[in-house]
Amino acid sequence: MNNILEIKNLSKNYDGFKLRDVNIVLPKGCIMGFVGENGAGKSTTIKLILNLIHRDNGEVNILGLDNIKFDKQIKEDVGVVFDESNFPDVMRATDISIVMKNIYKNWDDAVFKSYLEKFSLPHNKTVKEYSRGMKMKLSIAVALSHNPKLLILDEATSGLDPIVREEILDVFLEFIQNEEHAVFISSHITSDLEKIADYITFIHKGKIMFSEPKDNLLHDYGILKCSNAKFESIDKTYVIGYRKNQFGVEALVKRNKLRGDYTIDNASIEDIMVFRIKGEIK
Repeated sequence: MNNILEIKNLSKNYDGFKLRDVNIVLPKGCIMGFVGENGAGKSTTIKLILNLIHRDNGEVNILGLDNIKFDKQIKEDVGVVFDESNFPDVMRATDISIVMKNIYKNWDDAVFKSYLEKFSLPHNKTVKEYSRGMKMKLSIAVALSHNPKLLILDEATSGLDPIVREEILDVFLEFIQNEEHAVFISSHITSDLEKIADYITFIHKGKIMFSEPKDNLLHDYGILKCSNAKFESIDKTYVIGYRKNQFGVEALVKRNKLRGDYTIDNASIEDIMVFRIKGEIK
C-alpha cells in the first residue's frame, strides 16, 4: 500500500452547497496542500475525512481502511490540528499530557516534552497565557506525540507571523522524513505550500479543479504579458484564463505548448488559482 489517504467520489449535500465527487490520492512520504477560497469545501472535506460528519456518497480510506468502519483504529494513527486551539484555558501542558495519555494508546510523554522544548513552550503556564502562535505550536506538539502516520491540518498556520510559520513548516518536513508518514494541510498561505508541498489540490465551489504534483504545476504554467493585439493573434487552445487592463493582457498559459516569441513569467500557485476561477475564459 503506497497511499496513506484515498478519497473516491466523495459527496456531501447541504442546502445551498454541494461537495461533488471529490477524488484525492495522497501517497506516503508526501505533503499535500489543499487550497480554495472560503466556502469552497475545504473544511467540509476534512470533516468527512475525519468522520466528523456523515457522507452522502463515496469512500474515504486511510492506511487502507474505511474511515467509518475502522474509525477508532484510524484515529490512533491520525494527528489533527484545527485553526483554533480547543484546549481549556485553565489547563497547563503537563495537564494536557495526562489527559492525552488516557485517550491515545501510543501517547509518548517524552516526545511531547521534546516538542515543548523545541517550540520553547512553558510547562507551567496555562493555555490562556499562551499567544496564538504558542497555542498552535501546542496543538501541533499534541498531534505529533501519539506517533501518528497522517497529520491533517485545517488552516493551522493562518494568522501566525512568518518566523513561527517557518518553524512549523520545518516540523512538517521533518515529520515526512519517515516515508510511512504524510501531511494533508489546508491553507490560504500558498507561498508556504510552495515551499513544502509535493502535491496541490484545488477545490472550488465543492468541486476539485485539479490535484497534481506541485512541481508539474509550477513547470507547466506561466503568465504571459502582452498587448491586446498580440493576444488576439495567439492560439487560445493553451490559454487557461486571462484578464485585460489598460496596459494590455495577462494570461495564464501552458508555457511549453505556446509557440512563438513571447515573454512568459513564472506562475505561482495563487496565480493558477486566480486565473482558473477569475480570469475570463476564451
